[in-house]
Parts: sequence; structure tokens; C-alpha cells
Amino acid sequence: MTDARPILYSFRRCPYAMRARLAIKAAGVTVGLREVVLRDKPAALLAASPKGTVPVLVFGASEVIDESLDVMRWALTQADPEGWLNPDSGSLEDMLALVKLNDGDFKHHLDRFKYATRYEDVDPLEHRAGAEVFLATLEERLAHNSWLFGHKASLADYAVLPFIRQFSGAARGWWEAAPYPRVRAWLEAFVASEFFKSVMKKYPQWQPGDADYKFP
Repeated sequence: MTDARPILYSFRRCPYAMRARLAIKAAGVTVGLREVVLRDKPAALLAASPKGTVPVLVFGASEVIDESLDVMRWALTQADPEGWLNPDSGSLEDMLALVKLNDGDFKHHLDRFKYATRYEDVDPLEHRAGAEVFLATLEERLAHNSWLFGHKASLADYAVLPFIRQFSGAARGWWEAAPYPRVRAWLEAFVASEFFKSVMKKYPQWQPGDADYKFP
């Protein structure tokens, strides 16, 4: 009998892949996971999505989802037991607008702050300041509630948190003293949670012929 589960190509530390796994875990849908190493991408990944980024979710021979937010939304339309798509306050459109800021301006500054040596003529402190515009927005939202859109977690929280985690590791000393205590507490609770730990299990690099790992 053929296994009809979708195949998820993932890389454990990638924040885009991380948020896809979080949504799949929350939805309780099952996929076959293939952990890849980005410097050694398997031909099957590139055949499914020539841009070669993760996550990539493959259904059979023809359907592919290769944008992380689309993977999240696909998973949550299968099942959304915690109501990630229905926040306490605001709407799905409001959440997507905030995620767009994360994926656009914030990620632009994050990359140039954390990986300044990869770019020419980049001042990392300038980009840290640029990233702080988004951090200040999050700090203000968290002043009123435990989560970005109310008293329960939503798609916005789990779409953004992996990138805040990545940013926080770029300059740990600065981060611990930065004027964003609510963002820090929000991140710390996330990183300490069993939910986060459950999607961060280490898997060996997938090779052609290997069995897929059942996830979650």
C-alpha cells in the first residue's frame, strides 16, 4: 500500500521550516519528514522546488507548497484545534499584515545584522536599529496581552517567534539588556515550552532510499 502522507523537506534550524513544523504539529496532521542540509540539497528537493529553499511540502507527483506561510495555512485548514486562525482580537488579515512586516523589513535587517560579513558595505548597528522598529511594534502589542493578538496564541505568534529567536542569538549581551522585556519574556516562554522542543528533534540528513520520518 502506498504511503499517501505529504513529504516535508525541512532544515531544523531554519526559521521558515520551524514555523511550518509548528503549524503541522498544532494541526495534528502527519507528514513524512526529510531533514536536508542546505549545502548538500538532494535532487528530489530541487526537482520539487527548483529555488531550493525549505520548507517544501510535496503531495504526490504534482502538488507542491514551497512557501512557509502557505504551509502553515494549509496545515491549519486541515485542523485548527487551538484557533490559530481566529485570534482573540483582530483578524486573519491583521495577522498576515504583521507577518508581512516580519518577513520583509525585519528579515532584511536581521540578515544584515546577524550575517554582516556576507554583505558588502553593511553597518550591522544600522541594521540592528532598523530591526528595532519591528521589535518596538511587538513590545507595544505585548503590553496589552500575553500574545500578539490577545490572550491566546495565534498564527502570528508562531510565524514570528522563530525569527525573533534567530535575532536574539545575534548579540546575546545586547539582547538581554535591550528595552524589550515583554518580547524577551514572550520568546523565553516559547523556547522553554514543550511545544517548541517537540518540533526541534534532531534527525539525520535524509538520503535517497532512506525511509521518511513520521512527523509529528
